[in-house]
Amino acid sequence: MATSRTSIRRSNSLLGVIALTAIAHAELPKEGPLGKPASTSQAGFVPAAIPEDNPQTAAKISLGEKLFFEGRLSVDGSVSCATCHDPDKGFTDQRTTSEGLRGQHGTRNAPTILNAAFNELQFWDGRAHTLEDQAKLPLLDPIEMGQKSGADVVSALASYADEFQRAFGRAMNFDDVARALAAYERTQIATASRFDAFIAGKANVLTTAEKRGWQLFQAQCATCHPASSMFTDHAFHALGLPIKGLSFADLAEKGQKLVNSGDPTALDRAALETDMGELGRFLVTKQHADIGAFKTPTLRNLLVTQPYFHDGSQRTLWGVIAQINPKLSGSELDDLVAFLATLTSDRYEAAGKQELARQRALYKR
Repeated sequence: MATSRTSIRRSNSLLGVIALTAIAHAELPKEGPLGKPASTSQAGFVPAAIPEDNPQTAAKISLGEKLFFEGRLSVDGSVSCATCHDPDKGFTDQRTTSEGLRGQHGTRNAPTILNAAFNELQFWDGRAHTLEDQAKLPLLDPIEMGQKSGADVVSALASYADEFQRAFGRAMNFDDVARALAAYERTQIATASRFDAFIAGKANVLTTAEKRGWQLFQAQCATCHPASSMFTDHAFHALGLPIKGLSFADLAEKGQKLVNSGDPTALDRAALETDMGELGRFLVTKQHADIGAFKTPTLRNLLVTQPYFHDGSQRTLWGVIAQINPKLSGSELDDLVAFLATLTSDRYEAAGKQELARQRALYKR
């Protein structure tokens, strides 16, 4: 009997752990101040281009914000857009690679939604042309949100029917789900940094080290990260990052044969669920020059969108810069990181300072 009671206690304990794990995973990020549409009067604000077929309206933006935090977009209610793009974490999840349904992980680090309205192409490999295109793919990916079809997404959102009618003047459909999400995402413009104040004429807002970093940045980094274009050239570059013992040649041959670049869903699954994701832009273009090439990310708000690179393989800004340009001295690295910290928007200033201290301690030890 003692052995039986012990087994029962262990079973109950295990069930409790499983239940708590399920509850923890079901805790979705909530709407809050950092997720509200950004102010158009913030320092350095630049309006984003708005597509003709999806004009911004208050009703549409409000609906998109609700949907962004809505767990019912996923097949079991456990994942929302905000799971991987949490406003409190710079609209990322700050994980190496993102966690979706049932604890599954893809192969890519979650890009930030901040300033994504300015991206010429979406995702690390540019496989989506617009925010509307981008919004659909995670909903249907079996690792991310797991819906079988657009019709299933619409069915799961039945209680929003009246809001869709008010926002679009027609019955809810899958395209309008994506349009509402994209309309909300276009409101997430994040400037208002100390660098923006510096450019506006407040010379004393930067320290001597930060100014040295700005000068060095212009000489060493601005070709791929022009300040005039949200610190990105919107191009794709192969940085020669290691691919865990795999062969680019073998992967490219496999990708050439197996991946239909004209099928967005197949392309999405290959990028997130297989080793072929390391091919980067090649999966989209099938051009040899694009093997291992990934999109140049914006440099704004790096201290709340860590870790870095498409696979989240670098945990500090010092490590990123040293990997790209190993010839820089220690003092040059320090100055460049000091400058990059000035690109943190005021709403993330406190979090950015904490992360800078953490990274400094991590890299220097």
